[in-house]
Amino acid sequence: MKIGQIYHPSTGVQMVEVKNDLIFLVEDKSHHLITVLDFIRYSTESGVKLEELVEENRCSNPLPLSWNEINNSANKNKYCLGLPIHSPEVWACGVTYKKSAEFRDNDTQTSKGIYDYVYSSNRPELFYKGNEKHCTGPNDYIGIRKDSSFTAVEPELAVVLDSKKNILGFMVSNDVSAWDIERENPLYLPQSKVFLGCCSIGPLILLASPGIDPYSFSIHCDIKRDGLKIFSGTTNLNQMKRSIDELIDWLFYANPVGDGAILLTGTGIIQTEDAALRQGDIVEITIPEIGTLKNSAKVVH
Repeated sequence: MKIGQIYHPSTGVQMVEVKNDLIFLVEDKSHHLITVLDFIRYSTESGVKLEELVEENRCSNPLPLSWNEINNSANKNKYCLGLPIHSPEVWACGVTYKKSAEFRDNDTQTSKGIYDYVYSSNRPELFYKGNEKHCTGPNDYIGIRKDSSFTAVEPELAVVLDSKKNILGFMVSNDVSAWDIERENPLYLPQSKVFLGCCSIGPLILLASPGIDPYSFSIHCDIKRDGLKIFSGTTNLNQMKRSIDELIDWLFYANPVGDGAILLTGTGIIQTEDAALRQGDIVEITIPEIGTLKNSAKVVH
């Protein structure tokens, strides 16, 4: 089951289920449940599974809109696909793939070996990425810091959580990062990671179920400039050193996490510096089981 949110200027954000490219509104007006976060919070409070709530409150007839109609732009003057969830907190993990550790140690100007140390240690790299104000959705922009000369994509699997550590679903994500700022000094990590448009998520949430194995997922990324592909990369989730459950355990350690939190699980795709993001670049990240997340890059300051 795939859920998400659409936006319309007259009705605002509304939860939907997308099924075979048909779009069904999901709402429970009696309990004031309109958005994905509304339903997640109610699911935790009531003890009713999110999937059951969706089935109970899905409108019987689809909207007179096709998937292609809502998934081609972020035009706020008409129906469009929006953020799948307005998350109150987004966290991210780093150095969960060996390739990432090797690249970052070779690339940093100080403290050689710190990334390989984290890769091999019991404690993972875990940091706050932002909240809904920092996030952007499908067909919207991703940010390039004005003070960065090497802002890069980090294609990742995102996990949607409730406050009881349950995995609710999966999304495609982009942990956009100013690598030149981080490589200058590890203490600059927050500035490298947290800025407008630093986290893209979407296009939908694939709800977790016993038949879904995230470690079977592959992630593919293309960056296009003026219609030409300038970078392409692929990785597989089975190459992660740490399990998703392990990362979640560390996130919740001495750290109360709210319903609808998102955890980005790290990247195994390393963008080359000659493909550093520029204004107008188009980034497409695909996990076949979930869909393709498409964004355009723009300078923010």
